[in-house]
Amino acid sequence: MKLSARNQLKGKVENVEIGAVMASIKIKVEEPGIITALITKESAESLGLTTGDDVAAIIKSTEIIVGKE
Repeated sequence: MKLSARNQLKGKVENVEIGAVMASIKIKVEEPGIITALITKESAESLGLTTGDDVAAIIKSTEIIVGKE
């Protein structure tokens, strides 16, 4: 996956909590440990995120974007 964002941390999904509108995705990375990304329910379902998935936490100054190959 090619992106212009430079701040990318590879990790594994530790937990997925899907609510009515938003989803909380906990991603385990080497450093600093675990990152929590708040994304829309639609995005979480579209990516098919489940515990153990390999993902990348792509960080902008105001948000975290989750990518999955």
